[in-house]
Amino acid sequence: MAQHDDSGRAADQVVHSIAERIRLGDLPDGQPLPPERDLMEEYGISRTVVREAVRTLSSRGLIEALPRHRPVVRKPGFDAAIDAVGSIVTHLLSEPGGVRNLFDTRIMVEAALARQAAQLATRDDIAALKEALEANAAAVEDSEEFYRTDNAFHGVLYQIPQNPVLPAIHRAYTTWLAPQWSQMPRLPERNRTNLGAHKAIYDAILMRDPDAAEARLRDHLSKAWAQVRETFGDV
Repeated sequence: MAQHDDSGRAADQVVHSIAERIRLGDLPDGQPLPPERDLMEEYGISRTVVREAVRTLSSRGLIEALPRHRPVVRKPGFDAAIDAVGSIVTHLLSEPGGVRNLFDTRIMVEAALARQAAQLATRDDIAALKEALEANAAAVEDSEEFYRTDNAFHGVLYQIPQNPVLPAIHRAYTTWLAPQWSQMPRLPERNRTNLGAHKAIYDAILMRDPDAAEARLRDHLSKAWAQVRETFGDV
């Protein structure tokens, strides 16, 4: 037991040291970590301790551990932070009501974003939203492309506030909810319904009507959830 504790403390010290080097830029984003042997010599530790430290750094989103390759440094950011909790969220989604709870938070976030967009969107923001809507419309008959452009349309709402947390949250929602959404029936008629909802959201934002923008967004996602329940039941 004492040997395990010593190993854990040694790994913690290595994790702290490497994390600090990443923060300071001594280990730049995208650069491979030094080879295991170099780390063993530098810190006076065993290969087991090196690998334990690497696992911890990977779980914290500070490095990307690739099979048969040296781990690569990943500069801390909101994407990395969300990735670090991904396995926990995936587990929670398997609990009764887990998917619904996550989707409810998405509705709350996007309703606020739609309202804010109607109030604050710039001409460039409106142009980006229009471009995303047009791409979505062009993909109505191609359900895989419609799914991609549907996500992209919603993604613009997360970009408008220019807050780096929000695009990371959108990517997380897209990733975490993909197992359900990717299995939904792909029907052009359903695509057209969703496209109409997107257009209603866009029109409300264009008219600078925050109440209507929020209402159209909530209506759209509530109906989207009803489609999920038709396919999966209560999740």
